[in-house]
Amino acid sequence: MSITSGRVAENRRARHDYQIEETVEAGLVLTGSEVKSLRTGRASIAESYAGEDRGKLCLFNANIPVYPAARDNHEPKRVRQLLVSGRERDKLLGMIRRDGYTLVPLSLYFTDRGIAKLSIGLARGRKKQDKREASKQRDWDRQKQRLLRGR
Repeated sequence: MSITSGRVAENRRARHDYQIEETVEAGLVLTGSEVKSLRTGRASIAESYAGEDRGKLCLFNANIPVYPAARDNHEPKRVRQLLVSGRERDKLLGMIRRDGYTLVPLSLYFTDRGIAKLSIGLARGRKKQDKREASKQRDWDRQKQRLLRGR
């Protein structure tokens, strides 16, 4: 089974646990065996997060399993550098240093040109009460749509 384009991994808990303020698309610095492993669709970004490492924006704790057919394999949970513009990087790093924001990976996918990209959300954590309110609001919106469709 090979995935040529489309979504490889998704962090479903992110939108529940965090209030996403803004999303950013970032490239990834990957090795050949990592790309091959991603193309088979086996990756997990559920426990991962983005942050600063020596002035660079990096992805931590993302699991891309080893590719069995590769000669030189990679470490599955290594730190991977994220590629964004300098202005964007400075803005994101400033927000997470000062304002209590977190960079949460939302989805990992391939573009139409075959380039691996990561969608990152600039987010604030939600408290338990906020999660309940968001859930109630979502349910009410669904119910409203059902009522309007029935007319």
